[in-house]
Amino acid sequence: MFSLKMPLSDERRRHQRVKVALLGRYMLTSRREYPCQTLDMSPGGLALIAPVPAQPGERVVAYLDHIGRIEGVMVRPIANGFAMTVTATIRKRDKLAAQLTWLANRSILGLPEDRRHERLVPRNARSVLITEDGAEHECRVIDVSLSGAAININLDLPIGTPVTLGRTAARVVRHFERGLAVEFTRTQNMEALQEEFG
Repeated sequence: MFSLKMPLSDERRRHQRVKVALLGRYMLTSRREYPCQTLDMSPGGLALIAPVPAQPGERVVAYLDHIGRIEGVMVRPIANGFAMTVTATIRKRDKLAAQLTWLANRSILGLPEDRRHERLVPRNARSVLITEDGAEHECRVIDVSLSGAAININLDLPIGTPVTLGRTAARVVRHFERGLAVEFTRTQNMEALQEEFG
């Protein structure tokens, strides 16, 4: 029994989830299809915003933009949807990892959809990053936009971790040398940003 559980915990450590919003559709065992959108994904699992929840253990087949067909089982409900495993061969997982890396790099490389908000360098670069446990960590804001910020901080947080930058709720979306990037949970307005970071 114990040996069956070990691979799942290994799986959680081995694959980092990428915050990625892909549209698609999914099919439950009833054979009915519904629209969906991913919240985050790894080669081992994904979280979906979905109008009709799957039952725990139910087989789900999803078809996602840029990814294709994904099959797995529902593991837990989340707000407005559910999380599911990805059942795939090692070769398919490797391909999925490459696709997710490409999707993550697309935003790092600043392809058109990533340029939707102009970045500004704040005059007041000092800020505080608050983690889920309420701990406050001093940081320096490198740049900020309506949708997120890049910060210098000596803190290793997994991608997808909810945080608060100053007074703004956000989520860690990527790492870089001596820092990390966060995406705000809601698009900000320029006045609020200038008040906090200007």
